[in-house]
Amino acid sequence: MKILIWHVHGGWMDSFVRGPHEYLLPTTAERDGWGLGRGGRSWPANAREVSPGALRDEQPDVVILQRPEEIAETERMLRSVPGRDLPALFLEHNTPREHAATSLHPLASQRDIPIVHVTHFNELFWDNGEAPTTVIEHGIVDPGLRYTGELEALAAVINEPVRRARVTGTDLLSSFTRTADVHVFGMGTDELPSAVDDPGVVPCGDLPTEKLHAQLARRRAYLHPVRWTSLGLSLLEAMFLGMPVLALATTEAVRAVPPGTGVVSTDLDELRAAAARLIADPDHARELGLAARDHVMQAYSLPAFLSRWDTVLEDAVADWRSRHRARRPRPTPTAAPAAHAI
Repeated sequence: MKILIWHVHGGWMDSFVRGPHEYLLPTTAERDGWGLGRGGRSWPANAREVSPGALRDEQPDVVILQRPEEIAETERMLRSVPGRDLPALFLEHNTPREHAATSLHPLASQRDIPIVHVTHFNELFWDNGEAPTTVIEHGIVDPGLRYTGELEALAAVINEPVRRARVTGTDLLSSFTRTADVHVFGMGTDELPSAVDDPGVVPCGDLPTEKLHAQLARRRAYLHPVRWTSLGLSLLEAMFLGMPVLALATTEAVRAVPPGTGVVSTDLDELRAAAARLIADPDHARELGLAARDHVMQAYSLPAFLSRWDTVLEDAVADWRSRHRARRPRPTPTAAPAAHAI
């Protein structure tokens, strides 16, 4: 089927566009958040850039929304209301932004647009109201077992660590540098020295995916200090690489990192002690990393992810067609002609 979807979350899209469908990506000259297109990524040819003016001719079968504003934008471009005139799903990448247990989801009143959460934690904590919900956990394009752990350092991937600060646990990085340097990758890491006065917190820049994976795999362990965000794809990618992980026991990390694949805790002393063990014992680190890879290859495989999406997409289209038929006015019966007397 033809799927209209904006390029909002590149890491997630990297997996989604590996399916069998046509992915129509709105593309503008500005290449901004409303028209990024492929964004220079090496995606299959069925992920096509389409100008907003040409989208009506494409006649998409379904739209996957990721921002509430996309409802109005879809109506403007296609002259079709998502959920009413066109099958639609809302993909929720994020945890509630304000109040953990009482935040009402923006689509809570949209009974005709199911919400697809990327983690069970997100589905549990959002107040989804009347909207139908389901969970499709992440699927990862396997980068291969690449772990060497040759560098006695911890790696972390944090986008905009200064702006997001406590949300991403930027303030916690220095507490690990007594054990080992923390090498931080991601967008905006060049700003770290202005906010973190610790030479052991080393900014490493925003690298292309292939180079990032190669560099992560050289570090002894992966550190996930995030307090409050949806499950980071970089955490799962590190486990696919064969890295042992250290993570705060928050949001979905508890489910993603089972015992024997790393250490998950809200006790920083426990995490620091675990970091010290991994730095001192590379064989133990490698053992945990192999277990981490085995786990994520089962729990976050790309084939399972794509298969689950196929089912949800088919169900959404079938449900819309059923509702659409039910809304059609029934034709008024034509009265039979009166019989003529003979």
